Amino acid sequence: MPEADRIAIENVVSPGRTYRVDRAKYEAMRAALLAVLPAGPPGMTPAEAQRALLPHLPADHFPGGAKAGWWMKAAQLDLEAKGVIARAPKPPVRLFRVVGG
Repeated sequence: MPEADRIAIENVVSPGRTYRVDRAKYEAMRAALLAVLPAGPPGMTPAEAQRALLPHLPADHFPGGAKAGWWMKAAQLDLEAKGVIARAPKPPVRLFRVVGG
C-alpha cells in the first residue's frame, strides 16, 4: 500500500506513539463514529455505537460490517487522544463527542 494511502493515528492508552493505518478505512470509520455519537454526556456504550454506525459504513471497505469492531476501537482511541471524543467519568464506558472538539 502506498504511504500516501496510510494515516498516522494516536492511542490515548499509549501517549506519544502513532500507528500507520489505511487512510480510507480510518476516515470512513471516523465519519461514521462521529455521526452517531451524541454531543455531550452521558453518551453511548461502545456496543451501542458500533450497532448504530454499521449502516453508515461503505460496503466496499467494510463488507457486511467486517472488521468494524477493530476499526471502531482504533478510531475511538485516536479521537480520544485528540480530544474530539471523551468517555463519561463513571462506568460503564460511554462515549460522546466533545463540543468544540
